[in-house]
Amino acid sequence: MFNKNIKLVIAFLIIAYAIYEFTEGYIGNGIMYIFLSLIFIFLYFKNEFILLAFLKLRKQDFEGAKNWLNKIKNPSSALVKKQEGYYNYLHGIMVAQTDMNAAEKYFKKAIGLGLSMDHDLAMAKLNLAGIAFSKRRPQEAQKLLAEAQKLDKRDMLADQIKMFKQQMKKTSIPKQHYGQPTSARQNKRSRR
Repeated sequence: MFNKNIKLVIAFLIIAYAIYEFTEGYIGNGIMYIFLSLIFIFLYFKNEFILLAFLKLRKQDFEGAKNWLNKIKNPSSALVKKQEGYYNYLHGIMVAQTDMNAAEKYFKKAIGLGLSMDHDLAMAKLNLAGIAFSKRRPQEAQKLLAEAQKLDKRDMLADQIKMFKQQMKKTSIPKQHYGQPTSARQNKRSRR
């Protein structure tokens, strides 16, 4: 995988050649080269391997997505900061099925680096809330769930958030071990 700045250098060289074509009177060629340079500028901000990994994930092909992400050898030099966030976000989604500790690290790193879409950030926080709740950290889970709900402005995750809240209520109801005796215990005592 190349350094991200190589794409900018290629775009600059193509633009320079487009300007040369304009000065020579080949306006059509110059316009074509400008459009060609825009592809490299686009790929600077939206990495091609991450886009292909997203396409594989939409088809539920986790192995294919992992293969595309593995082509990025050094994410910090090959990706822009937000792309590196999505790189970790995608790894977190794939690893969440098998290893919650690694998924938690990936999601935290993705949130730290930043994600450009609010619903992606909400999804990352919702996954972190689920991990925190499964590790018996309910206060952290509540906080992350509230943040996810605030970020989900289009209610894309409303059903998942609602189900998660119901699950938290079910498991957080304390079992009564002391206090007033239940009716079954009261009946046994009154028979004696």
